Amino acid sequence: MSTGAFFSCLAAKRPPKPEPTMTTRGRRPVDWVAVVTLPPDVVMMTVILPLLRSFARPPSGARGGVVPHTVGIQVSSLEANGVPTPVWVPGLGLGALSSARVRRLVGGRVVLLPGAGRSGRAGPVAELAARVQAALGPGPVVLVGHSQGCPVVAAVAERDPRVVAVLLLGPSADPRMRRLRVLAGRWLRTAAGEPWRQAPQIAVQWLRTGPPAMVRLWRRTSVDAIDERLRRVGVPVVVVRGSRDALCPHDWAAHLAGSAPQGRLVELPGAGHMTPHTRPDEIAALVRELM
Repeated sequence: MSTGAFFSCLAAKRPPKPEPTMTTRGRRPVDWVAVVTLPPDVVMMTVILPLLRSFARPPSGARGGVVPHTVGIQVSSLEANGVPTPVWVPGLGLGALSSARVRRLVGGRVVLLPGAGRSGRAGPVAELAARVQAALGPGPVVLVGHSQGCPVVAAVAERDPRVVAVLLLGPSADPRMRRLRVLAGRWLRTAAGEPWRQAPQIAVQWLRTGPPAMVRLWRRTSVDAIDERLRRVGVPVVVVRGSRDALCPHDWAAHLAGSAPQGRLVELPGAGHMTPHTRPDEIAALVRELM
């Protein structure tokens, strides 16, 4: 599927149609002479991503959409001592791998949802929030949301007393991006500014989730009034954006930070949208501050 076709599916009321897969084992061979003449986005979706499919395995320990993940700091020890546990909700199409570098520093666990680490049909934001609540444990917790996971995090934080702080990384539910042209333009500008070394990891996570699930999650979260929810969140809320993140522009991030009674905005110079992966030390410092 080309990039243009993927964004067309976001606007249309249908999932993307499957396209022929080109692999080197068990199916028709790749015509590499033809491949080099294809546009880069077509090569990525029809050749590179299928070849990476063999690496797209569910994370070890995944059960019912919840991935218990404890690295460095034992979650059970934190909870036993009353220290807030970081709980991560990934962005669109992403899974546990997207926050792995930060969790090596501060620990925590990841909740996977349909469209964010899991295939399947995403329900309303309230239903997605209930899934996250079921995975919180006894608390207290610091909820960390990335990109399209942020509306779900806000929906949990406005009603669950176990949440003592919220960290929103690149919240991308800007209503202006409901227009296909705006969404595609911002996505391309942001992608161009990201380090290309992370592309294989992102591709593997997108494959594991699947474009149909990603489209469905986008349709649920992009229309959610996250700013209205944040007005009802009575705990500290930190909104983080990279200065090169076109999916979360400055005015939108400042608006969200101003909507929360205890909100503040942190901008990371030179960073893009994938701050958990590209700026793990700075994100870990913010998590520790909230813990």
